Amino acid sequence: MDFQKTITKEDIAKMPREVFSGKIVVVNTKADLIKALSYLSSFSEIGFDTETRPCFIKNTFHKMSLMQLSTNDTSFLIRLSKINRIPRLLKSFLENKDIKKIGLSLRDDFNGLHQLMKVTPNNFIDLQNYVGQFGIEELGLQKIYAILFGKRISKSKQKSNWDTAFLSKPQIQYAALDAWSCLHIYQYLEKLK
Repeated sequence: MDFQKTITKEDIAKMPREVFSGKIVVVNTKADLIKALSYLSSFSEIGFDTETRPCFIKNTFHKMSLMQLSTNDTSFLIRLSKINRIPRLLKSFLENKDIKKIGLSLRDDFNGLHQLMKVTPNNFIDLQNYVGQFGIEELGLQKIYAILFGKRISKSKQKSNWDTAFLSKPQIQYAALDAWSCLHIYQYLEKLK
């Protein structure tokens, strides 16, 4: 199947907005993280993304605030900034070679992870490297998704404060959709091989 190679922001703006309709679980404690990882470990592939509070001062950076891990119907939003010590179980999960973790622009995510823990990510698939085999030249999630599904992913919450005491509903929806959409793209394209 041939896809558009590129797409304009103007074309995307005309598309209907995508919404994640599955279950969203916000993980604030180590105990809840252990439960989430136990559930996620039963899947062979999951969507992956992270969020970091933006910084608008040159040469100043914040630690990763949120990690999103998603199945087809459930997205877990792990508030790393709320969990004091990251359990070894999360490190083991990220290093598990039996679970594919699909994300986009993973180098940035890995750099953020290394600030939190010594981890060697294993079996990660970066959509930026993957979609080219289907003739897609775009590298951004919003554009890739629009080319494949004709729907728009809103990025309006991307630069919001992810360290806030409570995530807003729009932040929660945005974060869940980002991880799920990576998995959705990968599974859709895999079926076309």
